[in-house]
Amino acid sequence: MKKSTLKQAACSGVLLLALFCTLLLPATAQNGKPSVQKITGRVIDARGEPLSGATVRVAGRDAATRTDADGAWSLTLTNADEAKLSFSFVGYTPREVKIDPARTVYNMTLQDAVAGLNDVIVVGYGTSKRKDITGSVASIKGEELTQTPIANFAQGMEGRAAGLQVTQNSGQPGGNISIRIRGTNSINGTSEPLYVIDGVQISNDGGVADVSPLSTINPNDIESIEVLKDASSTAIYGSRGSNGVVLITTRRGKAGPTRLTYDGYYGEQNILKKLKVMNLQQWAELQNGDNGATPEFPDPAALGKGTDWQDVIYRQAPMQSHNLSLAGGSAQTKVAMSANFMDQDGIIINSNFKRYSYRANVDHKINDRFKTGASLFTSYSIYNGITVSGTNAVDATFAGVVGSALAAAPILKPYNDNGTIDDFSGQFNGRYQGQTNPLYIVSPLQRQTIKRSLGTIYGEAVIVKGLTYRASFNADLQSQLNDYYFPVSSITPSLRNNNSGVGEKTNINSLLLLHESMLSYLHSFGDHTLKLTGVFATQSNQYNYNSVHATGFPNDQTSNEALQLATTVTVNTNRNRYRIDSYLGRINYSYKSKYLLDLTGRVDGSSKFGANNKYGFFPAASGAWRIIEEGFARKLDFLSDLKLRASYGLTGNAGALTPYNSLSLVQSTSPYDFNHTPVNGIAPSSVQNPNLKWERSLQADIGLDVGLFNDRISFVADVYDKTTSNLLYVKQLPLSSGYATIPGNFAKIQNKGLEFSTNAKVLTGKFKWNLSANISFNRNKVLDLDGTTDETFLNTYSLLKIGQPVGVFKTFLFDGIYQKGETVLPGSGAQTGATKVKDLNKDGQITADDQTITGDPNPKFVYGFSSNFSFRRFDFSFFFAGTYGNKVFNNGRFALENPNGGFNNVEEELVNRWKPNQPSNDYPGIGAQGRNVVTDRYVENGSFLRCKNLTLGYTLPKIKGLYGCRVYVSASNVFVLTKYKGYDPEVNSFGNSTTQLGVDNFVYPSARNVQAGLQVTF
Repeated sequence: MKKSTLKQAACSGVLLLALFCTLLLPATAQNGKPSVQKITGRVIDARGEPLSGATVRVAGRDAATRTDADGAWSLTLTNADEAKLSFSFVGYTPREVKIDPARTVYNMTLQDAVAGLNDVIVVGYGTSKRKDITGSVASIKGEELTQTPIANFAQGMEGRAAGLQVTQNSGQPGGNISIRIRGTNSINGTSEPLYVIDGVQISNDGGVADVSPLSTINPNDIESIEVLKDASSTAIYGSRGSNGVVLITTRRGKAGPTRLTYDGYYGEQNILKKLKVMNLQQWAELQNGDNGATPEFPDPAALGKGTDWQDVIYRQAPMQSHNLSLAGGSAQTKVAMSANFMDQDGIIINSNFKRYSYRANVDHKINDRFKTGASLFTSYSIYNGITVSGTNAVDATFAGVVGSALAAAPILKPYNDNGTIDDFSGQFNGRYQGQTNPLYIVSPLQRQTIKRSLGTIYGEAVIVKGLTYRASFNADLQSQLNDYYFPVSSITPSLRNNNSGVGEKTNINSLLLLHESMLSYLHSFGDHTLKLTGVFATQSNQYNYNSVHATGFPNDQTSNEALQLATTVTVNTNRNRYRIDSYLGRINYSYKSKYLLDLTGRVDGSSKFGANNKYGFFPAASGAWRIIEEGFARKLDFLSDLKLRASYGLTGNAGALTPYNSLSLVQSTSPYDFNHTPVNGIAPSSVQNPNLKWERSLQADIGLDVGLFNDRISFVADVYDKTTSNLLYVKQLPLSSGYATIPGNFAKIQNKGLEFSTNAKVLTGKFKWNLSANISFNRNKVLDLDGTTDETFLNTYSLLKIGQPVGVFKTFLFDGIYQKGETVLPGSGAQTGATKVKDLNKDGQITADDQTITGDPNPKFVYGFSSNFSFRRFDFSFFFAGTYGNKVFNNGRFALENPNGGFNNVEEELVNRWKPNQPSNDYPGIGAQGRNVVTDRYVENGSFLRCKNLTLGYTLPKIKGLYGCRVYVSASNVFVLTKYKGYDPEVNSFGNSTTQLGVDNFVYPSARNVQAGLQVTF
């Protein structure tokens, strides 16, 4: 049998076994005549206030209820002898009491829990109590993620954790999102963190126009997220840990009654902001010119407002999500299942994202020594995209629908009389035929269909007391079909030719297989606790790409389903694979729960790296002093926690390399002419580099955890310094070598910063008020490029420069407009009425030496704060997030401020342009310059404060047959406070690029969403 067949069979086995395990529901039976007993009671807190919504359950049985607004409850029990009553409420220490057949009233007082200290959180390859954590780890609850309606769980992480910067690169449904943990760490690689979902490692990549891989995951399935930030926490992931690690734990079943929960909402979306461009009257005045010539439009005021092309492409768009989950089990078998349907129309016509998903988690305890389990997640996503923007000033205006709509002449009408899209050839005798109707840009078929399955099977055995072995087998299967078709009918008949009509089909398949074997040993002796962990892991990745591109279709009847009918058909294929083998160990030591020490080491070997550097070693050490356990600290009644942490370690980044970067490669070339016959050739494309190795991040971290007043107030602070060296950088070679460039480990970057977060239970009586806030400061600096280059431009406005942050903007300085009688400096390419720039070096001419650093796209700090209020059955919450100090290059504004764009529309502010009889010092005049000048005028303040969410909810009184019912109304992306002139300051047209940051080429605008939801548990 072939290897591929074996791997397919193995994957099928993982998925089938996981599906089979969902059927392992426990069955119980009772014999004998039942005895019936009714019991009642009341649950209050330490201050005597009733706890509404507290859970009262008979341990190990289905019998359960919740307290009403007065804390009262009642249950009718059958055969309750020897049973126990369990009382629990979020934020309070649960209690149990044995049921006495002679007793009918059980009143209970619950004490405030010391928040989080004994919470078990997920760390790499294991769990730990929060009080025993020695590294920098932030936690986000699943309920926080789904507080806002999101298609991508990464959207819900924004502003929730210190040290985390989330950028919504595009407002397109299912669109890509960029996450940075403690800054940008790479130049030609990735700075995205590693995501681990129930043990399966996935990555987030792609451009701004691609669907995010993270959008295939249902946010409702997530129980919690842990963000690992320092080297001690991430070194356990070795070569993939330098950008941070995001651990995602999905919901699993718990012993107790089976609960069926529905959680759904429906909402409407609208564009948050429209840009001001000229109306028809203003545009006509622009077309008439300012030089006194015979006007083309004698009476512009009589023309009216004309077509508002933003109203043509934008719409009110619905969004809905429906999630059904089932969870429960016995002491032996626990099951959690969910199904989700999510449908989001975009605010730009013809854009949409749909997702169907299913998840099943099963855990089964065979006996006291053995347990097993399985997880299966599968999703089917359909992403209907549109071309939104390009990557330079010209493309920003003409290539995408947003820029095209803003630049479209308001004199034109979008539709013919019969309702079809007008190509402008019949309007005004074809005068504007060269213009592009924005509706043609959204008319092509651009669909991505993604099938994804993640499966895990694990088994765990207790070999001897304290020694446990766990084996897991994980798979991630993805199949993606991309459909594209630009119809022949979208081309003006007079312009059609043999190449009219473009169709394409692309199949992308990937397979990740991961096996991990883990031994752990836990032993306590006296005041000492020792835990040893050892892991062997092997991972295989395969990728397969097949694309067929065709041009020249006879008609649109078959769309892209019959590419063989086209005049020209080309085929492109690609396949690659790589493997990683890992060996890792960790030692956790605790003395009296007061002094904590963690030592971690991991060895990774990868087929992607050069022959001389196949393996890398990544060690880390961390320690903590729980000062609260010292005698002098215990005397301070207001202190409930005080811990000092420190860590130092080395992590790596393998994401900078494709599988064959270290090898000499060849590629096909343009046909050679041999005897007047075109022949395809093969030529070398890259030079071998056997010394290619991992990018390395060396990081130090010091942290302080403080809890006050029984953890009514908690505070966490961290200071860190991270230097990433051996960065993959493409170095220029002399042409005599036969190659233009060579990739190597040349560059170096530094990130250092401060992080603060706090949580407070401000009020805890009938009226409850909780508050959370965080803020992060990061300073980024390029320390080296290739050893010889001091700076290199990435485009006409951003660059890499030693001593500066990554992606800073370098432009001329705007100095007004040349006025009459003023000397125009040589080299400026200007005349009277054109843009004037500063001659910085005072040499009497304008050259590249007059450019200077004018902005940094990296924020000085990012922050977020939220608050929750509840009174009896009502609850209210708000959530804000923002950045400060970052700049955005408004490339779209650069394009719209050119008054010499022919028939194109321009920014409304150009009514104040320079005119011979009305001089202006802000905007150039018509014909004064052939093209716009890149100046700091377009480097804008990108700071913002966004109201992410407002929610008002009401929990209904107890209804027979229902465990709980809540209704709510919510508004998301309510408003943005900013000085930025574009659609949204939270933008990057270059997607997940690590170097070209903060660039706005008219990406898909964000939307305001208002929705109503229902949450019901049976």
